[in-house]
Amino acid sequence: MKNILILGAYGQIARLVEPRLLNETDDHLSLYLRHANRLHAVDDHRESIIDGDVNDFDTLNSAMKNIDIVYANLGGRFEPMVKNIVKAMDENHVKRLIYVTGLGLYHEVPNPFGDWVESSVGSEIMNDTRRAAKIIENSDIDYTIIRAAYMNNGAKIDYELTEKDTPFKGTIISRASIADLIVKIIKNPKLHEFSSLGIDKPGTDGPVPMY
Repeated sequence: MKNILILGAYGQIARLVEPRLLNETDDHLSLYLRHANRLHAVDDHRESIIDGDVNDFDTLNSAMKNIDIVYANLGGRFEPMVKNIVKAMDENHVKRLIYVTGLGLYHEVPNPFGDWVESSVGSEIMNDTRRAAKIIENSDIDYTIIRAAYMNNGAKIDYELTEKDTPFKGTIISRASIADLIVKIIKNPKLHEFSSLGIDKPGTDGPVPMY
């Protein structure tokens, strides 16, 4: 049994990951989110709900005790949150992190889609995202960064992965596919260690997201 801390547990992908971990593993899940009354434990024996903001270091640090794997799926200003995550993991000797973010961290998205992404998201958000990823990569944490294409709620699991320093493929990805990758890594933490992975649905290349 492993202890898993899910940061941003009310997020759509996290709510796909949660039932799969309950069904496919014997892990204990700590569900960390703001306004915790929005979420109810599916299994009181294997889940704990923590009302907290990742920007609140003391609460995050307390939640990190006895954790084996951190899975973070967050929104907002990423740099300060990632600083807190890395610091809390270091202080509690937690080594494994799965961090979900968007595509374009390394200007790896081929044009014209790459230019569309930069314009659509905006330089301020993109640069914040890049700084956050760099903090993770420069730490001593065993990380997997997942760089997702534009997400949809399709139920089909169908994806391909690209490594860092290779061109990003595709334009869209289902949240179910991202959840599948996360569950696989949690079940086998040696999978994709120290990696930054692009994830997309095969055959969806184009100048804009192929919805």
